[in-house]
Amino acid sequence: MSALWQGHWTTKARIASGLVLFTYVLFHLLNIGLGLFSLELMEQAQDWRKVVTRSALGGVILYAALLMHAGLAFGRLAKRRTLRMPLWEAAQIILGLIIPLLLMAHFVHTRVAFQQFGVNDRMGYISGLIWNTSSGRNQAILLLIVWCHGCIGLHFWLRLQAWWRRSLPLMISIGTLIPAFALAGFMVQGRIQRARLFDPETSAELATLYNFPSTESLAALLDITEFGLSLYWGILAVVLLVWALRRWGRASKSLKIQFVDGPEINGRKGMTLLEMSRASGVPHMALCGGRGRCTTCRVIVEEGKDLLHPPSEEEKRALEAVNAPPNARLACQIHPTAPATVLRVFHPDGQLARSHESLGQEKRLAILFLDMRGFTARTTGQLPYDVVFLLNRFFDAVVPSITGAGGTVDKYLGDGLLAVFELETEHASAQAAMNAAKGIGSALETFNKTLAAEKADQVAIGIGLHLGDLVLGEIGAAENAPRTIIGATVNTASRLEAETKALGVELLVSKETLNAANVDCEHLELRALTLRGVLEPVEALAIERASTLDAALTPAIRA
Repeated sequence: MSALWQGHWTTKARIASGLVLFTYVLFHLLNIGLGLFSLELMEQAQDWRKVVTRSALGGVILYAALLMHAGLAFGRLAKRRTLRMPLWEAAQIILGLIIPLLLMAHFVHTRVAFQQFGVNDRMGYISGLIWNTSSGRNQAILLLIVWCHGCIGLHFWLRLQAWWRRSLPLMISIGTLIPAFALAGFMVQGRIQRARLFDPETSAELATLYNFPSTESLAALLDITEFGLSLYWGILAVVLLVWALRRWGRASKSLKIQFVDGPEINGRKGMTLLEMSRASGVPHMALCGGRGRCTTCRVIVEEGKDLLHPPSEEEKRALEAVNAPPNARLACQIHPTAPATVLRVFHPDGQLARSHESLGQEKRLAILFLDMRGFTARTTGQLPYDVVFLLNRFFDAVVPSITGAGGTVDKYLGDGLLAVFELETEHASAQAAMNAAKGIGSALETFNKTLAAEKADQVAIGIGLHLGDLVLGEIGAAENAPRTIIGATVNTASRLEAETKALGVELLVSKETLNAANVDCEHLELRALTLRGVLEPVEALAIERASTLDAALTPAIRA
């Protein structure tokens, strides 16, 4: 088994075991939160949960995932070649190391107490027993730590997925509400059950119901807890000892790496190039955290390429996806064994002159293309000052409709402009774009009345609205790179705007935009347009005057 294949396997195993544990924690927190309503509902959900977790198969899956996740984490920690890492990774490791310290007592006094002493570890017993005690406070902290640890892992696993980025505001809200719900349920039932457990009239009955542990049983449980904690500290000490010995053993195996655009560093054989960079304090982009998925850590190996191990299939696919040259490699995947000279493709230049956003973000948004009709003929023979004056008056009239709807002008294109509506959801973006188009139509009518009063020719426009995938990023030299948008969606919107002239209308709204705005298109007369440079026909609604957009949608049924 090669080291690269083994690394791929351990990553998959860590993700799979983490998902099992995250699912268990999620339902456990929801179970606790039901105490906000009643103890009966809380304990009924506990019974349903135990059908899975305390069955033979469920127990094997749960504890295998726990041991695998912890074992892989300890193994990864022992094999680390440097303790330099991003803040989020350090936070996740520290939270993960704290979890067993707080979890041990809870595990022993529930699962072990149930199996060894027949304690009926119902939610009423647990919440009442630990409420307003140091153990209760520890378990509340444990709840937050476990949830944060899991959410960090989930986010950095999925953050490169477009659907995850789109739903991130919703996920953050849910991720905040779930532990709050659990703590509220614990607070309500903790107070009630604590009072019942120590009420002379109900304590004896509850002691029998829960088979309350005797003094000897509690002492035994305490001994088991202390043994478990001692065992954990011993394992952690062994891990740190292995790390220290490996570090000492590697100290004599250093090699030089020269960055074309940076310093020369001394790395240690066995480390990845990304780990060498981090250990030496050299800024090196790695959006996925060094997992070989984003390719932002890639380098051009100018000298020493022939001495490197060949790329794995996963690394090959990642490099092919970005059309990387033959001498490109991923810094997080290569383990240099000889001196090399490399060039970082994405260079933070020590000052982070280009932020991560400069690499581009994919979003699904609505955009608006606007152009003034007959501008060249209208301005022929006019002084440049008059031309500029007209354009500025025109933009002063129509741009407030864009900004007022929540859009921004991405760029001015002579007698036209491109606007983007970067809102949280597709629906909000599409609705804002349609509101802006309608507002532009009304503003144009007012502007033309002013021109008529001045005995000047009126202005005609064309607007194309489309919604689709865009890439937003900084394009240009490092010190002069304005943020802009690119992608096939921009071309489609531009072609729609150009088509308005042939159709003699002011506005064309694509079906994608209408669907995102929850407009039922079944009763609308959409036109299938073949647009230059667009592979598939685009269905769009033609509006003679943009200001009448709402009236044109009247037959449609909004969802």
